[in-house]
Amino acid sequence: MPRRLAILGSTGSIGVQALDVVSRAGGELSVVALSAATAWEPLLEQAKRFCVERIALSDPDAAALAAESWTEGEVLGGPDGLVRLITECGCDMVLNAIVGSAGLVPTVAALGEGIDLALANKESLVVGGELVTQLAQATGATIIPVDSEHSALHQLLAAERPGTVDRLILTASGGPFRGRTAAELDDVTVEQALAHPTWAMGGKITIDSATLMNKGLELIEAHYLFGTPYEQIDIVVHPQSIIHSLVQLCDGATLAHLGYPDMRVPISYAVHYPERVDVPVKALDLVELGALTFEPADTTTFACVRLAREAAIAGGTAPCTLNAANEVAVYAFLGGRLRFLDIAAVIEETLAELGAAPVHSFESLGHADAAARRVADALVQARATA
Repeated sequence: MPRRLAILGSTGSIGVQALDVVSRAGGELSVVALSAATAWEPLLEQAKRFCVERIALSDPDAAALAAESWTEGEVLGGPDGLVRLITECGCDMVLNAIVGSAGLVPTVAALGEGIDLALANKESLVVGGELVTQLAQATGATIIPVDSEHSALHQLLAAERPGTVDRLILTASGGPFRGRTAAELDDVTVEQALAHPTWAMGGKITIDSATLMNKGLELIEAHYLFGTPYEQIDIVVHPQSIIHSLVQLCDGATLAHLGYPDMRVPISYAVHYPERVDVPVKALDLVELGALTFEPADTTTFACVRLAREAAIAGGTAPCTLNAANEVAVYAFLGGRLRFLDIAAVIEETLAELGAAPVHSFESLGHADAAARRVADALVQARATA
């Protein structure tokens, strides 16, 4: 029997590549459900191509338009519709490629049903890490990371016994502004920030890579995925993006996961796990590469890395506040309402105002998220009118 997949965020970059992996799987994988936020026309094309009978759109208006145009299957709308899609489609695995904190609810829905999760939505663990991992343990569901760095760590750690790992090292490309000073970033445009040197991603994730917030979020994700203390997780800038992560062991050995940057590799690993299958990517040629270089992360110019680590250590609602403020600030920058360097400033001021409160439930996270968005929105507006 093929593994039955529900792919959430299927019209985004990760979702499209996941469908490419499915199409090459030779019948080992099947798609039983698809979802998107607002892009209903591409979603219908995907549903028809993969013979999917049930889809969901988190935007109710988009869901209504899709339902008018598609009579071959069922269209579900809104957050409740997305939860129904997961719980009623009979899937074996959910691939969550939704962008932002909106991915938390479907993560909880999947794990709550004991469904294995291929996780490309790092915010699920940034916002609700402790509760999410407890839920997975309670239901026996497996979380397989899809981020290239965490997929690499998952593979490197597979054969290691507890107590043998000294450090985890996440690599970062450095983004389009690697090596620049804060003064040189004062007048950065949206177009410049979206010009990532290595990866082709959506707007929000690309800006997170430009500010290095993406690496800060990955720090928190790694902590929850692998149970590693923050003081044992490092970030190193590696411009070639060939080494995706490293693990330092107690005997002095360091293990590295290498490969050309291609998201089909970690996607394939996750959806086929624990099996491995052929992926049509170029074999690594070290002689052709010639050299691999490394630099420390500049946490002064790129303050988002520092803020993420501080929020992580503070714990409680601080990572949720960090993520919400970042989402508000990034979309304000993309909309031309905030300067690039002010993204970090808005996040830092929001964290300072709200602090860190204990997390007792997913409901408390919802309240923290809403409060952070209100404060960050006000800070953005104050800068726009200054």
